[in-house]
Amino acid sequence: MNPTTPSNEVKTPVALPVSQTIRQRIIASKTRFHANDNIADFIKPGELDALLEEVQGKLHGVLQSLVIDTDSDHNTQDTGRRVAKMFIHEVFRGRYVPMPALTEFPNAAHLNELMIIGPITVRSACSHHLCPIIGRIWIGVMPNEHSNLIGLSKYARIADWIMSRPQIQEEAVVQLADILQDKIQPDGLAIVMEADHFCMHWRGVKDMDSKMINSVMRGSFLKDPNLRREFLSLRNVKK
Repeated sequence: MNPTTPSNEVKTPVALPVSQTIRQRIIASKTRFHANDNIADFIKPGELDALLEEVQGKLHGVLQSLVIDTDSDHNTQDTGRRVAKMFIHEVFRGRYVPMPALTEFPNAAHLNELMIIGPITVRSACSHHLCPIIGRIWIGVMPNEHSNLIGLSKYARIADWIMSRPQIQEEAVVQLADILQDKIQPDGLAIVMEADHFCMHWRGVKDMDSKMINSVMRGSFLKDPNLRREFLSLRNVKK
């Protein structure tokens, strides 16, 4: 055949990796997809399993680039898959699944006294080094007669959903506050988080005693110093 003669051979389109397919959907919708964003709306049924397989292959490549003999080392033969499952189904799960359903109740008794929920144990990973962040959260709510009250377990479920992503603590607390403010519509909302950061404990300065504490105060907690002091003092009692 003359090299210049067009071939009649039909070329099979090359399938894109599932991560690229999902990425294209997100970009087309002009939606942000940072490490701490939820992208569940852009993942179709079955694609999460395919994404796990893709991540497994990439992580196996990382081990090979670290010059680890995964063929003969029985300890690392399945490490790529184990880590991929951990990332997608556990520590970064909050990126890939929808927000947990909330059970909401009307404030029939017109409750208007301070409620404190916590400490809620939370686990995350620093988005800079993917090292663990392990800490506790306290939530203060000042409801009004129009507020929706949610079941106590839902505070823990929402906090876990937010934290199960690569995060920085300052942004995680704001994300949690935004969701609770929207769902409950209280007169005031306060959140305090105290956490250990293994990017300081395990690497870098290797300081085992340092913790990070930050807070978000909204509504009456921001305006009323007495209410803010009451929340912070009761939070200390509940440690």
